[in-house]
Amino acid sequence: MIQSVLVANRGEIACRIFRTCRDLGVSTVAVYSDADASALHVREADAAVRLPGAAPTDTYLRGELIVKAALTAGADAVHPGYGFLSENADFARAVRAAGLVWIGPPPEAIEAMASKTRAKELMGIAPLTDVTAVTEADLPVLVKAAAGGGGRGMRVVRDLAALDAEVAAARAEALSAFGDGDVFVEPYVEGGRHVEVQVLADTHGTVWMLGTRDCSLQRRHQKVIEEAPAPGLTPALRSRLYELAERAARSVSYVGAGTVEFLVADEVPHFLEMNTRLQVEHPVTEAVYGLDLVALQLRIAEGHPLTATPPEPTGHAVEARLYAEDPGAGWAPQTGTLHRLSVPGGVRLDTGYADGDTVGVHYDPMLAKVIAHAPTRAEALRKLAGALERAAVHGPVTNRELLLRSLRHPEVVAGRMDTSFYDRHLPDLTAADSGWRTRWAPLAAALADAHGRSRFGGFRTLRSQPQLKRYRGADGTEHEVRYTATREGFAADGARVLAVAPDRVTLDVDGVRREFTVAAYGDGRVYVGQVALTPLPLLPEPTARQEPGSLLAPMPGTVTRVADGLTEGARVSAGQPLVWLEAMKMEHRVTAPASGTLTALHATPGRQVEVGALLAVVEPTPPSPTPQEPPAVQEPTSREEAPA
Repeated sequence: MIQSVLVANRGEIACRIFRTCRDLGVSTVAVYSDADASALHVREADAAVRLPGAAPTDTYLRGELIVKAALTAGADAVHPGYGFLSENADFARAVRAAGLVWIGPPPEAIEAMASKTRAKELMGIAPLTDVTAVTEADLPVLVKAAAGGGGRGMRVVRDLAALDAEVAAARAEALSAFGDGDVFVEPYVEGGRHVEVQVLADTHGTVWMLGTRDCSLQRRHQKVIEEAPAPGLTPALRSRLYELAERAARSVSYVGAGTVEFLVADEVPHFLEMNTRLQVEHPVTEAVYGLDLVALQLRIAEGHPLTATPPEPTGHAVEARLYAEDPGAGWAPQTGTLHRLSVPGGVRLDTGYADGDTVGVHYDPMLAKVIAHAPTRAEALRKLAGALERAAVHGPVTNRELLLRSLRHPEVVAGRMDTSFYDRHLPDLTAADSGWRTRWAPLAAALADAHGRSRFGGFRTLRSQPQLKRYRGADGTEHEVRYTATREGFAADGARVLAVAPDRVTLDVDGVRREFTVAAYGDGRVYVGQVALTPLPLLPEPTARQEPGSLLAPMPGTVTRVADGLTEGARVSAGQPLVWLEAMKMEHRVTAPASGTLTALHATPGRQVEVGALLAVVEPTPPSPTPQEPPAVQEPTSREEAPA
């Protein structure tokens, strides 16, 4: 029997596995980088071991240190979680060689499926590894890293002239992320749905098919919203997916939890890969089947058999990934203090953060997963949207509003979404909100602040003349608010003030009573419900001078590379990628804002930069003067005016 488990991972997944271990009476061991010394997964574990290393992003990839940590802490088993070393066959072998129980599939199965090209061969598909053989007739194609996942090392190519550059970019990103720069090319399925099958197998030959999941709502090939079961599949297509998934599992004598992924278009499933680990989206399957997949992983690792058939599924489940990122700014990851994360009851919250924790630059920007389960799909969507709408997420900018609008979008409600959903709808989904919450939030913030600043906590100590407050919203919009303190309370244009306290304001707007919760933090930001506001001085500050053509870091991160041959004095074109930044497991391109001359280059590979750091300066090429027409020759009107 397993008595103590070390989780070779961090954040949300480590906390998730610890929860099951506590329920089973199994003690837990965490590992952590210096950047994670005070992280929630470290605080929740029964014991924790520091992993030495100069680079926080590499620390969790040091398999020999993790095995040593397990032995030092007295653990007798290792759970890899997902990401990092979870699909590393050599790590699995090292764990077993140390006499520890490996809570995962056999190393041979990991090895067979770790290479996407090898996996396709096992499924009878011939991958195209010679990227030079791609022709116009093959377009569009998807360049993919042979190792790894999570959207890293993937590029869609629609123009043959761009193929070489995209292959080079994919190789560089794959090498950085997985230590393997091999890539291959496959047809890009337009308008396809991402559908996957959850597999669970024991050591006695039983393989369960635990239903389907739809993961079509993605950004940068990374999932945002997932659900189970996948809606709208015909019985024939579902049976075909099960058949292919079971074939993949049995072809490598699979053991444990795994996921077989497909793109589905026109009722045809296209095999993508098999992930030999637990998936981020596993909670929706757990909800529908009433299972704890982590507990089953431990039982399988102990040699217990599965029953002949899995339980019957009930209802529908939907999961939304709450990211610290700004979808309207190219999905740029955000950092800072997470002052508060609170979601109403009735839904499941899986997170690696607690109030007051810092969201740093080194790891994935996912703050939490919110999961709703209900008898029907429509009810599950409504339940999840309602929970997100009422959630308090105070800190870095997040994708919460995008999630809300996505869950209520007609295509999603009808189950007609595909992997291009955000490409098609992002402008609408990130447009400024003009609802009543946004409109009246600045007034609520001003009234709560005025009440809190009064000497005795009451409005009677405030001056009676009209007061002015200015705020900036998260989208950059500036708001001016005017109110007056009277003997009866506060008065404001457009609304009747019913009650005011430092943390709550009640207004009557057009005969409707509206309640606003208000929270202020040390960084100056004020949150009225979910509306984030920053107080501004009454007189606008002079605009900071900035060289035209300056390229500023859109986020804190590390410069991974600079365009080949780029030096000061070089000519560049508008939109040309100049610098690549890596932050929170994503690579971001910084492009030339205009055609011109590179007059300064401050970015060098390996340099750590803060948001707003000057990376380069491009002096735009001045517009060519408009050719002037020669002066018109006036026709003579009389003999005297005619040329001689």
